[in-house]
Amino acid sequence: MKLVLALTVAALAWAQEAPPSKPVLTNTGKPMAVAIECGAKEIEALSLTCTIDEPCAVYLELAAADAAGDRLFASGNLHTDKTTLFSILLASEDGGKTWSEPVERIAGASLDQMQFIDLEVGWVAGQMAGALPRDPFFLLTTNSGKSWSRRPVFAETRVGTIDQFWFETRTGGSMTVDRTQTGDSGGRHELYESMTGGESWSLSQVSTKPVPLKKPRPAGPGTWRIRADGRTKAFRVERRGTTEWTTVASFLIAAGQCKPAEQQLKEPEPPPTATSDPEAGGVFQVPGDPETPRKKPRKPK
Repeated sequence: MKLVLALTVAALAWAQEAPPSKPVLTNTGKPMAVAIECGAKEIEALSLTCTIDEPCAVYLELAAADAAGDRLFASGNLHTDKTTLFSILLASEDGGKTWSEPVERIAGASLDQMQFIDLEVGWVAGQMAGALPRDPFFLLTTNSGKSWSRRPVFAETRVGTIDQFWFETRTGGSMTVDRTQTGDSGGRHELYESMTGGESWSLSQVSTKPVPLKKPRPAGPGTWRIRADGRTKAFRVERRGTTEWTTVASFLIAAGQCKPAEQQLKEPEPPPTATSDPEAGGVFQVPGDPETPRKKPRKPK
């Protein structure tokens, strides 16, 4: 537990530093590459085992997509083979022509389900990753996704992930939390309700079996979806049409590498030169030479 807390504190301290701004991605019809910076600082904070000789490959994973009018969103995470590195939320204000990140990435977290109830109010569910998912939270927006605020589900650290959620109004909604592998015999499935738009939640039911939402998400495919494309090795953001799905944008799965910077070799130091010490009475020596100082040769007359 002490080790987990130490790693969490280190990751939080690192995550609170001002991150560099992410470049805007332009959709030219080919899969776009999300930028990733993962060097010695990130390797230490997230306890990665990446080296110069054996760097860790980083992959993008997108889980959900939705829209608020003309603003499009896709949620997911960046991860290595073993570790979730950052959450990621991608947004487009021009129908998928350009993409940016409206909220900073959260170290060690992932984002998945998303819902916009109208043109302004929306939610994205997330959790901290690790050996067990924990500390579920929501990203909330009330201005069409221009800015987002993070709201934890629980006041204290708890194992669990948001299994599903749905809001019927701007303020009223319900969610279920799966507390898998906790060893709690009292029930791993919990139902919560909110009357504050996700700002706070109250426990409504606990069960050993999955609990349905008060009003579930509508059945069937929605307007937007994420699909992995093996041919292009990318995730596609697709919109449902009358008879088929249309690709609006795509993002490469391969995002980069985590590795420390290569250390520059130091220039060899020049050999020591003979120096004379006027206080040594005509004796001169080579710096660092442990031998007995030698007499300065006399000049010929």
